[in-house]
Amino acid sequence: MNRLRILVTVSLFIMVVALIISCAVNPVTGKRQLVLMSEAQEIALGASYDPQVIATFGEYADANLESFLQSKANEMGLISHRPKIQYHVKVLDSPVVNAFATPGGYIYFTRGILAQFTNEAEAMGVLGHEMGHIAARHSVSQQTKQTMGTLLVITGMIVSKEFAKYADYAMQGMQLLFLKFSRDDERQADTLGVEYSSKIGYDAQKMADFFQVLNKMSMSESEGGVPTFLSTHPNPEDRYNYVKKDAKVWQTRLNMPSWKVNGDSYLQMINGIVYGEDPRQGYVEGNIFYHPELKFKFSFPSGWKYENMPTQVNFAPEDQKAMIVFTIAGQKTLQTAVDSTIKQLGLTLVSSEKKTVNGMPAIATVSKQTSQDQSTGQQQTIMVLSYFIDYGGTYYVFHGVSSDADFSTYNKLFESNMTTFNKLTDLTKINVKPKKILVKKVERAGTLADTFTTLGVKKGQMDELALLNEMELTDRVQAGKLIKIIGE
Repeated sequence: MNRLRILVTVSLFIMVVALIISCAVNPVTGKRQLVLMSEAQEIALGASYDPQVIATFGEYADANLESFLQSKANEMGLISHRPKIQYHVKVLDSPVVNAFATPGGYIYFTRGILAQFTNEAEAMGVLGHEMGHIAARHSVSQQTKQTMGTLLVITGMIVSKEFAKYADYAMQGMQLLFLKFSRDDERQADTLGVEYSSKIGYDAQKMADFFQVLNKMSMSESEGGVPTFLSTHPNPEDRYNYVKKDAKVWQTRLNMPSWKVNGDSYLQMINGIVYGEDPRQGYVEGNIFYHPELKFKFSFPSGWKYENMPTQVNFAPEDQKAMIVFTIAGQKTLQTAVDSTIKQLGLTLVSSEKKTVNGMPAIATVSKQTSQDQSTGQQQTIMVLSYFIDYGGTYYVFHGVSSDADFSTYNKLFESNMTTFNKLTDLTKINVKPKKILVKKVERAGTLADTFTTLGVKKGQMDELALLNEMELTDRVQAGKLIKIIGE
């Protein structure tokens, strides 16, 4: 009865809020639109998500590149349908080719997508596209639909709500970052991207060309974890054609004497950008995780997938019946690290034992938590084996999580891997360097394949580099042209 009363109260509250805000006018279409938040709330929501985004991916430190993108966002924002919003652009330290926006003016480019662009016009097309999502309030509208339909649920998770934040980028409101918009929303964002980039003088036809490159990439792409641009932006087959058509319409309407592409200046700007995974932030060889900057290593179960983020590393088997989370506990003593973590996660301590892990003081705990399964209404219990390790005054922690029924199966596996944590002293593992984009000038005319051969590119890498340059290996290149290769 109490649960029914709560549901009725919540339903009435949503109806009241909907009635209050249902007269909101969409800035792009001029039509009334049902949204469950004001513009001020939308801006506040974006601001609250920003630290989560940075904590999840890390921010890529390149002042010149970020300054360029921010200046263009400031310029573009003034001619957008929401010129009063302050747009914020940040570069994320992720190799995945993606860009996305959160409500209220926050736009993010991964270094992966910036490495893939070959000119400023492509970047401006994507910037305009993401600004279009914000201008048309697509994320806010999508959240309203989800809220009204009570679809904001976590599925397929064996763990409690407190632990859910460790397991997937989509937790704790992050689902808004990777919404799969409708084709109508994507079409509108593309149209706005063409309009906005054209109005600040860029050739929006290059935006269509970039979508063609993404289509080629998607055929061989198998990245997990962070979604790619095409997985978060569904790609209708005729997207290239209608973006080209829109670009020609705007170029005719605006009738500017020329349209900016700025290939060389853009390539010079990304010269030296990190390409692919950055091993300095942790890397895997076999089933061993190495962190050269923090100088530690440990093993994880063979066959388990891993996800490396700035604040933690997650490991899980294919069936997701268990997981290991490795993170840091920011406390002054080992015992306070234990106490605060147990409290923060809402766990009930079952046992605690002092240990030594490869000469380092440690505390091993077993905890549990019982909660109600929202889908079935039944009680479920998770068990957690945690190892807190004092590494020279820094307190690292492993959490091994599974259901109560599976804990006896995974407990020894958890412990056998957690106790491999050790100092990293092998200089060959410490002194690793990331791959980088290197911009080279073509010395003499020939095919792209000929140029790669002259520059010492291995044959097995040529197809990847051709795509990186948005060319075919048989394409002719002229002397003096700038191209991208990969080096250290």
